[in-house]
Amino acid sequence: MKILVVNAGSSSLKYQLFELKDEEQQVLANGLCERIGIDGANISHETNTGKTFKLETEMPDHTVAVKLVIDALLSPMHGVLKSLDEVDAVGHRVVHGGEKFAESVLITEDVKQAIKDCYPLAPLHNPANIMGIEACEKAMPGIKQVAVFDTAFHQTIPAKAYMYALPYDLYEKHGIRRYGFHGTSHSYVAEQAYKMLDNPKAKIITCHLGNGSSISAIDAGKCMDTSMGMTPLAGVPMGTRCGDIDPAIVTFLMEQENLSSKEVDNLMNKESGFLGVSGVGSDCRDLEQAADEGNERADLINKMFAYDCKKYIGSYAAAMNGVDAIIFTAGIGENASTVRAAICQDLDFLGIKMDEEKNKVRSKENIEISAADSKVKIFVIRTNEELKIALDTARLAV
Repeated sequence: MKILVVNAGSSSLKYQLFELKDEEQQVLANGLCERIGIDGANISHETNTGKTFKLETEMPDHTVAVKLVIDALLSPMHGVLKSLDEVDAVGHRVVHGGEKFAESVLITEDVKQAIKDCYPLAPLHNPANIMGIEACEKAMPGIKQVAVFDTAFHQTIPAKAYMYALPYDLYEKHGIRRYGFHGTSHSYVAEQAYKMLDNPKAKIITCHLGNGSSISAIDAGKCMDTSMGMTPLAGVPMGTRCGDIDPAIVTFLMEQENLSSKEVDNLMNKESGFLGVSGVGSDCRDLEQAADEGNERADLINKMFAYDCKKYIGSYAAAMNGVDAIIFTAGIGENASTVRAAICQDLDFLGIKMDEEKNKVRSKENIEISAADSKVKIFVIRTNEELKIALDTARLAV
């Protein structure tokens, strides 16, 4: 089967075309449309044979962007398809599915309305996701479309973990609760971890650490808790997000700094985290270099990040009454050995012991980095959200 995976943002559209044969998966082409609706819009495209293509052109909306993607895939010069009929289905990343979706679904008018109903919960993402879906429906009539939700994997979290201690009618009226995000990544790496452990009943903690970070507690394949909340702002400090804070800080800032609610929201989402504390930037690599050069604030946020990750691991081990494996994934989790070491340091009371030499190994494969006498396995597993979307889409499109 050939599956097109689409991730539509407000002014961008990422895509990958997969060919799935039995247990083999191959990316035939991938690309990015940038600055949709903005001057300087462009598309960049690359095939598995190394052919590349880049074009700066007018791209007023997502419908035009999808048309350019199709033209690139069909191009005699750098295309990988002879006909659009070769595409069996399109899988769409959708950020928020609310409480309605606990798994991926074929897109219908009712599904689209449910995604729109979640606009208040994800005002920056769901409208863009709908634009991508409707653009593909228009450009590829008759081809099945599938929605894969970032929130779906976390729908197994029990009420005691997802509810906030606010007046209950606010939950009933506005859906205020913990939803969690990065679900496609947590689900994918958990599946890989269970294969490596050969124990479907294992208790694992998945650490998706990148510019956005979240940590999840998973028991026998079911998510029991996760660090992000009603929005992706909660949890550990991130590239530009503050993570968990005393909620009274919001009203304090509004009063003391004379900020509007939107200004505080922008401060917490775009001016905080690694960037806000260090003053250096939001990239973990820049912070490590700055800390090595003696920048105390960069060193501070590095320690804050590791400390908060450690706290989540400890609390989830307690909540699940044990842990069999810790999984590191995403940009920081897969590549920053010093961060992994800092997080796992002094967790030996839980039976978590890292092999320092294994941890330093850079591998394109999934690897175990726990010490021989560690009671808890530690894995570095490369996430592949696009492949997970493609596999879910193929399953539903049969």
